[in-house]
Amino acid sequence: MATTTTPVQPPRHEWQFGRIYTPEEAWLAAAPAEPIIEPDLPIVDPHHHLWQRADHRYLLDELLADLNTGHKLVATVFLECRSMYRAPDSPFGGPPEMRSVGETEFVAGIAAMSDSGNYGTTRVAAGIVGYADLTLGDQVEPVLLAHLRAGGDRFRGVRHSAGWDSSPVIGNSRPDMQPHLYQRPDFRAGLARLGALGLSFDAWLYHPQLADVVDLARAFPALPIIMGHVGGVLGYGPYAGRAAETLPQWKRSMAELATCPNVVVKIGGMINRGAAYDFHAVATAPTSETMAEIWRPYVETCIELFGPTRCMFESNYPVDKMGVGYAVLWNAFKRIVAGASREEKLALFAGTAARAYRLGAVA
Repeated sequence: MATTTTPVQPPRHEWQFGRIYTPEEAWLAAAPAEPIIEPDLPIVDPHHHLWQRADHRYLLDELLADLNTGHKLVATVFLECRSMYRAPDSPFGGPPEMRSVGETEFVAGIAAMSDSGNYGTTRVAAGIVGYADLTLGDQVEPVLLAHLRAGGDRFRGVRHSAGWDSSPVIGNSRPDMQPHLYQRPDFRAGLARLGALGLSFDAWLYHPQLADVVDLARAFPALPIIMGHVGGVLGYGPYAGRAAETLPQWKRSMAELATCPNVVVKIGGMINRGAAYDFHAVATAPTSETMAEIWRPYVETCIELFGPTRCMFESNYPVDKMGVGYAVLWNAFKRIVAGASREEKLALFAGTAARAYRLGAVA
């Protein structure tokens, strides 16, 4: 009988930015508990993953343990993470381009469990964003239709990541990634099929590439585009110690993107790629005060440029769980916008996400 072994990850102080490790629950638990700020404010978490990896399980039970830490989570949106694809040798696998449909099938099952009411009041995976290879051009339509069938009324769109950097330290979205994916004619043909089906597009790349998203948004003005992780700010590898240069460059690019009315932006996902806080080197997890101070320039810039009705806070869990607890993460966001009006907070924490992902009433 074949046996499998769980990979042994390096100690925390050897972790590298841009790579994903199993979060250390004991490290997170060692931080002092914080009172929940504005516990009655409804939140839609528009960006989390679910997976069963050799070294880490993050399924419904693990997600619920984080959701139930005090904030009022009313719904979530699942984002593709190459999880539970149909096995190549399975009789149900189908051609390679169809294997990602397995992820939508898997998440739809978890969403159905949540909808039963037996797992609490949060609508887990009320929206599902899957993966389809848009470089298939017109031939991507059968894949998209399969996702729609698999997801029922929950499938909302596709994320096709384009992160590329010349430095091997950064780590590209895929091993074969090349620059300017979003400019390719085959990709844009596939994107046109996506839009024709009434689906949205989640963009993800790094901040030096933001001009590609601007060009894409202008070429497809009727397509709803959700820009992930504040535009992919990088702060490690060749970008380490260059915040004074990076921040103005990023802000100029985001200002251009904000002129595209079909684009909204997710605020979050800065722990691993932004690398502004070295969570590898500290004895206990950070407080919300610490993270609010670090994230404030990026959060306030996004809100200034896009406005609250085009911004949504995200957890990026369990990736960001490597560096910050779930309750602390939302407390940090609440600290940054403490002076905002009630209407602005409702948009930032729930309304924009509910509208962008067509979730219906969520409060």
